Amino acid sequence: MMKFLQNLGKSIMLPVAVLPVAAILVGIANWIIGLNDDQPTIVTSFLLTAGLAILDNLALLFAVGVSIGMARKSDGTSALAGLVSWLVITSLLAPTSVMSLLGSGWKTEAAEDGTALSDGWQTADQGGHLVIQSPDVNAAFTPGSFQNAFIGILCGIIGAACYNRFKDIQLPDALAFFSGRRSVAIITAGVSLIVALILLFVWPLIYTGLVNFGEAIVGAGAFGTGLYGFFNRLLIPFGLHHALNSVFWFDVAGINDLNNFLSGEGDYGVTGQYMTGFFPVMMFGLPGAALAMYVTAKTTRKKIAYGILLSGAVSSFFVGVTEPLEFAFMFLAPFLYVIHAVFMGISMAVASLLPVRMGFGFSGGFVDLVLNWQNPMAENPWIILVMGAFWFVVYFFVFRWVILKFQLKTPGREDDAPADEDDDGAGGAASKGFLGIAGKFIDGLGGKDNITELDNCATRLRMEVADTAKVDEPALARAGAAGTIKPGGHSVQVIYGLNVQFVKNAMDRILAGEVDPESVDDAVEAVDDANAEIDSELGATGTTVLAQRRTITLPRPIPGYAVNLSEVPDTTFSTGMMGPGAAIVPTSGTVTAPADATVVTVFPTGHAVGLRLTDGTELLIHIGLDTVKMKGEGFQALVKAGDTVTAGQPLVNVDLAAVEAAGHPTVSPVVVMNDKSAVLELR
Repeated sequence: MMKFLQNLGKSIMLPVAVLPVAAILVGIANWIIGLNDDQPTIVTSFLLTAGLAILDNLALLFAVGVSIGMARKSDGTSALAGLVSWLVITSLLAPTSVMSLLGSGWKTEAAEDGTALSDGWQTADQGGHLVIQSPDVNAAFTPGSFQNAFIGILCGIIGAACYNRFKDIQLPDALAFFSGRRSVAIITAGVSLIVALILLFVWPLIYTGLVNFGEAIVGAGAFGTGLYGFFNRLLIPFGLHHALNSVFWFDVAGINDLNNFLSGEGDYGVTGQYMTGFFPVMMFGLPGAALAMYVTAKTTRKKIAYGILLSGAVSSFFVGVTEPLEFAFMFLAPFLYVIHAVFMGISMAVASLLPVRMGFGFSGGFVDLVLNWQNPMAENPWIILVMGAFWFVVYFFVFRWVILKFQLKTPGREDDAPADEDDDGAGGAASKGFLGIAGKFIDGLGGKDNITELDNCATRLRMEVADTAKVDEPALARAGAAGTIKPGGHSVQVIYGLNVQFVKNAMDRILAGEVDPESVDDAVEAVDDANAEIDSELGATGTTVLAQRRTITLPRPIPGYAVNLSEVPDTTFSTGMMGPGAAIVPTSGTVTAPADATVVTVFPTGHAVGLRLTDGTELLIHIGLDTVKMKGEGFQALVKAGDTVTAGQPLVNVDLAAVEAAGHPTVSPVVVMNDKSAVLELR
């Protein structure tokens, strides 16, 4: 669950990153309007339109951003799925759709807008007809109440989940056009329809319950104000704070705190008590929290954390838009967010007790504080600055202590830091080893400019080069290649082993210029030194690795009849370049574990599985030949890297008919990867 929340938190950073600029645009526009006697200008209209276009569509940004971030190897299809989910759910639960679906609590009449009605019914023009709707039903599904961050995140998760599960689905031939990624949006729409039906009945109950709760705490004085502040923050991840705000800020329960303050017609010393406590936390407390998260970030990730936290702190202080900061840690460190909610409640309660009152038209930031400083309802606004200094210190030291004490994964402290950052830290030794090999391979292939395409399958690099004559096979062998194949044309294949993906990733980084060539040279030198040291030790002791010839006897991992590896029509296997082994001509499409083992790798297309048996033997089961070209069609992996499996446990389901139809041999080599002297017998 915690891993899921951390992934969700990182996914949310994509849309959240655009919020600070939008918030500042809106803040500047409001500031200019306030200085211009509350009169908008062309400039302010331009700024407001640009800023609100982002802020008002935050939920939609979450739907798309989360669907991209939560998807495995997203290619854009997941983003489309998240958008589809958002459109389906929000369209089905729009007020006019709810009217049609429920058929109760709603009625239409041919009347003009503004018709006076009894029993609290309201009127609104909908396509030429007057829709007369109950406030209780309508309130839960208005855009501000329903099209919120929670619904956006939910749609993003639905889109990503459907993408991860169905992007490789294979349908019958009659529906083949909709196989794979084309099916994702369709399935997402169906899932979203079911979710919308559930929300149709659940959402109004939740919303109405919150409104009733807000009305219940109105009479609790400062304690009630504190409760409101606490739940206001706690409900933000779900977008339900709007329901609570309506009780205290508007005329739902007769308080109307926000409108009374702005109009200057409230009660001096009372009006503004449900807004004042936001200012110290938004302007000073959250920036203090941002500073605490920055100083506790890993050294290698401070630059990334700096960008996220600084922009979030600026928008929180200047405009009172706190989402960029709050969403930066609410899912990564939920416990810390609860502390933040408690602090907000305390700030609201204390402000209610003190002789200080302030309100806002947009939010509790610097812009609104300055614009409303002279408001008739403003009381001792300077006290907000004193409270702010206090909260800055409290947030900084409490957040810093809690983060370090409980090792919370705030921005810059995540477990799975990007590889390029880890390479510079203590954990980058393994990556530097692959960088060294990658650098040597690139040199052996004729240099960066000679490599035009780069890919890999389960055990080999597959490349297109400009000039095959520049390929130095002895250099590649010295770098660790088990063999080099030139199938023809400009194609070159370098056999490496089960860790080929890491070498390919390192080569990608070098070719893209992400790694400084000097760093690669240092890594190459480090690998050379390490190998020389090992060779020296072996020479001194006179020992050899795996010197004794041994026979490995295993059950056949695929039903069928065994053949010699030399009979496999692929020189990579038949010559023993990959290692010793045997092969099977399968009669059934289920691959099982031949012994208890740990799954080392499952290639993304599902056509190959690497196992490490309990005795240390590394085994590659390659299903068919050149089946990597099928891009996963016909293969269903049942395990993943890191899984522990027992003898006989299914690993992969394969459609042998699909392999044959694609023109690939079904003969499946089984190869020992880490013992060139072994003999493999399949019984």
